[in-house]
Amino acid sequence: MSTEKEVVQRGLWFEEFTEGVVYRHQPGRTVTEADNTLFTTMTMNTQPLHIDAAWAATQDGFRGERLVNSMFTLSTVVGLSVSQLSLGTIVANLGFSEISFPAPMFHGDTLYAETRCVGKRLSKSRPGQGIVELEHIGRNQDGTIVCKATRKTLMQCAPEGSGEDV
Repeated sequence: MSTEKEVVQRGLWFEEFTEGVVYRHQPGRTVTEADNTLFTTMTMNTQPLHIDAAWAATQDGFRGERLVNSMFTLSTVVGLSVSQLSLGTIVANLGFSEISFPAPMFHGDTLYAETRCVGKRLSKSRPGQGIVELEHIGRNQDGTIVCKATRKTLMQCAPEGSGEDV
């Protein structure tokens, strides 16, 4: 029998979330043209602003470049938070609200994410689980906010007798 202590990567239990704390997620993710094209075509989004370079070049609003699909941006911001916050500890994603994209993302931009815990409460109908409200913020390499979203998640409470420090 080994006496080594084992550490398994996981997200946070409900009790470990603290209102007001900002969790910064590492590493960032540089978005490529291939990422944008694949995501856009896989999701059947035919918006030429994402997939037609010649058309985008005729547009004045965004440097004449294609934009990264905002749904890719949102998905990546949330994805960057998983290993730190919800890996193996989430029960369900309950919903998103207040989603905004204050600035565009372009091919070659690097996306960084942070998450603030804005509220939490034990579930009234699901013992051993709690609802955590999170505000996700995505910034590009210059620190410009490119995505904000509030989401509610149903999280597991720490198992009784688990010996977890919570």
